[in-house]
Amino acid sequence: MRIIFTFLLLFSILGVQDTFAQDNSLLTFNQERLKVNKTGMTILGSWALVNMGVGAVLVGNAEGAEKHFHQMNIGWNAINLGIAAFGYFQTRKSDPASFGLQATIDENYSMQKVILFNAGLDVGYIASGFYLIEKSKNVEENAELWEGFGKSIVLQGGFLFLFDLGFHAVLASKNKKLKAIMANVGMTGNGIGLNMRF
Repeated sequence: MRIIFTFLLLFSILGVQDTFAQDNSLLTFNQERLKVNKTGMTILGSWALVNMGVGAVLVGNAEGAEKHFHQMNIGWNAINLGIAAFGYFQTRKSDPASFGLQATIDENYSMQKVILFNAGLDVGYIASGFYLIEKSKNVEENAELWEGFGKSIVLQGGFLFLFDLGFHAVLASKNKKLKAIMANVGMTGNGIGLNMRF
């Protein structure tokens, strides 16, 4: 009887430890995921601030297409700064311990999809910028405006494309870790349980 009790007690302790290990793995994954998001928003916000600062300094003495280039950079990056600030503070107030397995999976993969969608939009921005530059060669009115705006949009779209590809690559590099966490969870006839290997 004592042997059976000891075995059951040992099994229960190992089961509890495995559950804690699972939770810690999930917690660690979410801490890393949120840290990557904060870093991404910091990079985007820094790019926006630098562009706005440089544009504000140079726009006063610039003329023609160059003036419009700096104006567009300032306007474009005011939006980038707003997006970065919102994303950063949303991530900062997220509690990594509040995400269960399903919420973690949803957050991880939906973020990657959004970033890939954004990368597609970035290609559209770049194409639009080249279109405006080409348009500036064939019009007499507002040619400098189209050229300046077009060059700015090509620059900003190019940065965002590289940023989104890099951001996605970093997030996707964590997928294996999430799949390893998921591999420890299995379906049983009675519901979901942890798989234990001895």
